[in-house]
Amino acid sequence: MKNYINISDIEDLQEIITEALQLKKENSAAGTGKGKTLGLLFFNPSLRTRLSTEKAAKLLGMEVMIMNADKDGWALEFEDGAVMDSNKAEHIKEAAAVLSQYCDIIGVRAFPGLQDREKDEQDVVINSFLKYAEVPVINLESATGHPLQALTDAITVTELKKIKRPKVVLTWAPHPRALPQSVPNSFVEVMQKMEVDLVITNPEGYDLAPEITGKTPVIHKQEEALKNADFVYVKNWSSYEKYGQILSKDNSWTFNNEKLERTNNAKVMHCLPVRRNVVIADEVLDGPNSIVIQQAGNRTFAAQVVLKKLLEK
Repeated sequence: MKNYINISDIEDLQEIITEALQLKKENSAAGTGKGKTLGLLFFNPSLRTRLSTEKAAKLLGMEVMIMNADKDGWALEFEDGAVMDSNKAEHIKEAAAVLSQYCDIIGVRAFPGLQDREKDEQDVVINSFLKYAEVPVINLESATGHPLQALTDAITVTELKKIKRPKVVLTWAPHPRALPQSVPNSFVEVMQKMEVDLVITNPEGYDLAPEITGKTPVIHKQEEALKNADFVYVKNWSSYEKYGQILSKDNSWTFNNEKLERTNNAKVMHCLPVRRNVVIADEVLDGPNSIVIQQAGNRTFAAQVVLKKLLEK
């Protein structure tokens, strides 16, 4: 693994999941990162990604530097050939080159604007670091994907599944704000590589990009999709077709105990933060089927195994 930008950067998914679970059981890689430095740049807020990745690095013996790039640093220019006479004081070419001297691995997080689909799909921020950095780059969530979260989800499903091929349902839920497709995109991609029966359910107008869903069934009736589910991943995303728009706030899609009863006593997942009683009801989040805290805990070991692979390269 030279970089970790997309799920496709994982050469052997089952191997990396097994290794992550071994790291969780026993920190056998302590000292792997001794003398190395991880730099984390956040263009957007973060709690789990920031702290779990920092902890993962420290478990490997790495030093960590963290910067809120949108507040602490100079405004960056990403366009080649730009005449820099605006508020952008530093070009990504210099910024990435300098950071490559300070850091052995760089992690970058940047959200989409949700205004221009074509622009967001270019993933300019993460791809610019990938282009100009001279050290490995980790995607801490970009405009189109969240591969660290997806690896976490794969680890969690593997750890808790009770049958060889569980049914996994990704269900849309309402939200007051327009959210990106990053998490659902990467979740679908990683589940498609696993031995699960994946189903996506969302209202009309909320289908994910066809190149993401592929042959995965998309059912527009939530109650039908939930039948016999072993895992339910609840997540909101804005419209891809009418890009970035909120077409519905239908609270009948909120995941509650009534929905849970339609499943096979499913484990309920969410990447967090979660809007209680909008996305998922208290009765589910506080009940025995919720695994959102264990899922969040696995963020450390997903990050740790990725960092280990990059350090070994």
